[in-house]
Amino acid sequence: MALTLAATPLGNPADASPRLKSAIESAEIIAAEDSRRFHRLCSDLQVTFTGRVISFFDGNETARTQEVLELLREGKNVLVVSDAGMPTISDPGFRLMRDAIAEKIDVRVIPGPSAPTMALALSGLPTDRFTFEGFLPRANGARQSTLEGLRFEERTMIFFEAPHRLKESLENILEVFGAQRKGAICREMTKTYEETIRGTTLELLEWASGNEILGEITLVIEGATIGSETKTSTEMVARVREFEAAGMDRKSAIATVADEFDLPKRTVYAAVVDANKMGS
Repeated sequence: MALTLAATPLGNPADASPRLKSAIESAEIIAAEDSRRFHRLCSDLQVTFTGRVISFFDGNETARTQEVLELLREGKNVLVVSDAGMPTISDPGFRLMRDAIAEKIDVRVIPGPSAPTMALALSGLPTDRFTFEGFLPRANGARQSTLEGLRFEERTMIFFEAPHRLKESLENILEVFGAQRKGAICREMTKTYEETIRGTTLELLEWASGNEILGEITLVIEGATIGSETKTSTEMVARVREFEAAGMDRKSAIATVADEFDLPKRTVYAAVVDANKMGS
């Protein structure tokens, strides 16, 4: 018995590996995110499968995980595939992989196409250190809060985004990261209408505002300048103390500096508290 997670093409069937084709042909159970898309993939690859296909998507992942684990315990070979790219990367499979490892079941991964790493390469942004953040929250407030937490992230950041939310997300990114951060919108990678738009956050927003957004979107944003958080914190504290020395109470001084630096008041407050603890 073995559990195999296999990467599938992002769009171009020619990217399928021989190992993927062999795994499809030999699997006894195939857990597919979308059975119709899996059948289409097999048709495109001219691969014939004999295994039983079961659905395995976000909505039924918890229940299906237990079912698949039982099949593995019975000695079945199970193949997990998502609609595109690697299972577990913003797709079902993590819980199953985790639980199978805990039960000491043989697990394997067939590498292949990956939207985050392909977009990173296409972006032209630093690749030595990067972070994959998945999908940003749908709600505006939660999205802003998430981005605030990444304001001083120094690694290149990679996000997935739905086409109908791209403009709103870029608006938030511009508000939090500023207008001059570099980035890239990677659309429909490996497909007929593949397109990469590179520029500042302001330029990306202008593009998204003036074009119809269709297809799969991966967004890559440059990290903050190294040391910018420390520098900004020092500057914030110094400004708060300037206002206090001029007679302003601390609460008002923090609110004023937050407006001046275009930062949440809690960020300025935290910098002041940390500075006081360090006696600086």
